[in-house]
Amino acid sequence: MEGESPVPDHNALAAGEIAALEGFMRAHHIHVNGRLVAEMISGGKSNLTFLLSDDVHRWTYRRPPYSGLTPSAHDVGREFHITNCLHGSRVPVARPVLRCDDPAILGTPFIVTEFVDGRVIRTQENLSEMSDAEVQDCTMELIRVLVDLHQIDPASVGLGDLSRRGDYMRRQFDRWAGQWDLVKNDDSPAIDALRRAVADALPKDSASTITHGDYRIDNVIFASDGTSILAVLDWELAALGDPLADLAMMCMYRGHPLDLILGEQAAWTSARLLPAEQMAEQYSMLSGRQLDHWPAYLAFANFKLAVVAQGIVHRARLDPGRTREAARVQQAVPVLIEQGLRCIALATEA
Repeated sequence: MEGESPVPDHNALAAGEIAALEGFMRAHHIHVNGRLVAEMISGGKSNLTFLLSDDVHRWTYRRPPYSGLTPSAHDVGREFHITNCLHGSRVPVARPVLRCDDPAILGTPFIVTEFVDGRVIRTQENLSEMSDAEVQDCTMELIRVLVDLHQIDPASVGLGDLSRRGDYMRRQFDRWAGQWDLVKNDDSPAIDALRRAVADALPKDSASTITHGDYRIDNVIFASDGTSILAVLDWELAALGDPLADLAMMCMYRGHPLDLILGEQAAWTSARLLPAEQMAEQYSMLSGRQLDHWPAYLAFANFKLAVVAQGIVHRARLDPGRTREAARVQQAVPVLIEQGLRCIALATEA
């Protein structure tokens, strides 16, 4: 790796990186049949994901970006640990193959997992290839797997110490409220009003379970010939937390702001899927969990995504090549704030 320049467009790996990766795999008794090649896989907003293949086998290679690293993010080793613990449980994940925490090998930690060959539903164009019945079946499968995740005893799969337990909602609020102060453009009376209202309405944790943190249709792989989920992806934000907060994020993502943040018509915002309210009801029915203080959970979810979006704007404005992205994502922030305030009004009435 020494002397290799970074990959400027992130669409290919430098030859030296591939050679070092192949050598490391062989040294750990992973049979590589012929020359190893790498191809960028679309998606993955935090860590870079590549398809590795030889003449016979296929794997997935995950590593942090070459630049623009965010403190406490991009922890591929943590992702590997979580999927290694969940492999074989009721929640399907890609089989872990190899983990390297030594930056001397490739200049960064990295992981290798099995390649899961299936269908990724990322955009509304992807949905157009499916019947209404298939779309509804996929939605129900997503809810079922989330219920299964929340029913796993963390200690039984080796994740009892995944993160701190207790007071999850308060710690999450404090984290994101502090993050807003770091990324805001200027003072905003609306976000300040939402922040105060969310703090006052914040529910106590309903339970402590394994939570995904970023669960929606484009973070799973479905079977190519059906609607069963083969693997849940992107475990970077997983924690021991409140399952209703996890559910609220999934439901809140259904709104138009997600399109602005992602820069595409997301499959998850399509009107062909169950409305968010019905998703929450289905979850409650399958899990047996009551949706107590539900408007307050949704208010917090909108507040959190508003801060996330503002963070994207903040970083994009530092890059002259991302001015259009900054302007587009900025449009999502006031919409999320307004949605959050409406949820707070409902929480107050409840």
